[in-house]
Amino acid sequence: MNLRSVFLVLLVVTGVAVSVAYAEQARYIGAKTCGECHPQEYERFVEFSKKSGSFESIKVMKPKLTREEYQVCFECHTTGYKEPGGFVSESETPELRNAGCEVCHGPGSIHADTGGDPAEIRHDLSLEDCKSCHNSERVNAFDFKPLLFGGAH
Repeated sequence: MNLRSVFLVLLVVTGVAVSVAYAEQARYIGAKTCGECHPQEYERFVEFSKKSGSFESIKVMKPKLTREEYQVCFECHTTGYKEPGGFVSESETPELRNAGCEVCHGPGSIHADTGGDPAEIRHDLSLEDCKSCHNSERVNAFDFKPLLFGGAH
């Protein structure tokens, strides 16, 4: 019996708690991996979304920041920083160095492993989902304009 089958059996028996535990097993795979199955969305993301090159923004600012300030930038300018399987450093996790697909859609490993099962990834997003990075303090500092409904991908 594979992991997915075990999960489905346990989900029926124990309910939501298993769903949460299963979701916690998901790991970050990087936007390029997402692009293998979603090439059109990935191409638009890379072309039109500032997030696709977000690490370059903080590299420009690095000389003006303390080490601690620079690392705080990782929280919004990389994928999965301080989360299991997320960004660690440019050398250790280069595929996660920008704010990629998984910043909004969540870790993609299970979604990819299940052949793109939409139930295994966040897909109904709202502006509320953006507020972890685009809070009032940062909106005022960086002139945030939401692209959630603007076809960023």
